Amino acid sequence: MARIEIDHRQDKTTKRGAERHPEKAARPDNPIQRKPAWIRVKAPTHPIYHETRALMRDNKLVTVCEEAACPNIGECWSQRHATMMIMGETCTRACAFCNVATGMPNPLDHDEPRRVGDAVAKLGLRHVVITSVDRDDLADGGAEHFAETIRAIRAAAPETTIEILTPDFLRKEGALEVVVAARPDVFNHNLETVPRLYPTIRPGARYYHSLRLLDRVKQLDPSIFTKSGIMVGLGEEKIEVQQVMDDLRSAEVDFLTIGQYLQPSVKHAAVARFVEPAEFEDYASLARAKGFLLVSATPLTRSSYHADRDFAELRAAREKMLAA
Repeated sequence: MARIEIDHRQDKTTKRGAERHPEKAARPDNPIQRKPAWIRVKAPTHPIYHETRALMRDNKLVTVCEEAACPNIGECWSQRHATMMIMGETCTRACAFCNVATGMPNPLDHDEPRRVGDAVAKLGLRHVVITSVDRDDLADGGAEHFAETIRAIRAAAPETTIEILTPDFLRKEGALEVVVAARPDVFNHNLETVPRLYPTIRPGARYYHSLRLLDRVKQLDPSIFTKSGIMVGLGEEKIEVQQVMDDLRSAEVDFLTIGQYLQPSVKHAAVARFVEPAEFEDYASLARAKGFLLVSATPLTRSSYHADRDFAELRAAREKMLAA
């Protein structure tokens, strides 16, 4: 099987990377390391992949699968699974790991929630994941737009379960309450990395604010599953990952994902190391022992990878726990 790197935005060169990420243009280049044998993906060739791509284009929808250059896009789109990214394709943050373009976003498209609902219905999804860029320019951070999208999906595809992957709504009083009131089935917000690395990897965010956000979701509506994820290979220590696990369990988070960080361009943070599969297995065993209902920890794990299957397992795990 060939080892390839998928980037649907053709952002491979320093010049294009600088255009997409102007805030990173002056940074020194970090050469992209050769990926190890265990990180392999197939080129997308399945006809359903192209059907899914065409549906996204026809409905003028953005997907994080493309914007973040996800390595699993071929597999997921071939199964009609796509993570839709609302509120545009330009983010107001400048995280060192992320391939989503940075800048000043366009005004909200108020017809977008309807189009998302229509696309979910046409794809016949059992489970859908909706994420967004950070919209620090909006008074509510885009909370009402999330709520409208959830309501539109419920109207168009009432049997579909809904997972949202939100920004942190930093300094947006009352925003979280608006989203929770729309009652998604899963509320996901990623911590991304250990607190020590926030100043360099996630400088626009605050670790303990993100942790409190997840805790607050459970306080507002304990029936909503909560989920969070981190990347490894950025320079974190194993004991720091264990502390993040403990912090998330203190916030009663149900589902943890851990995946390998892959460097999108030479202007992004360098990969400190490629974590071997056996170490991911150790992380998964440790997390399960700490009480998470579900854990996904592999090199290619991403927040919404196999989300429909994972939701079924998550619900079954809760029912088993309650029965016990």
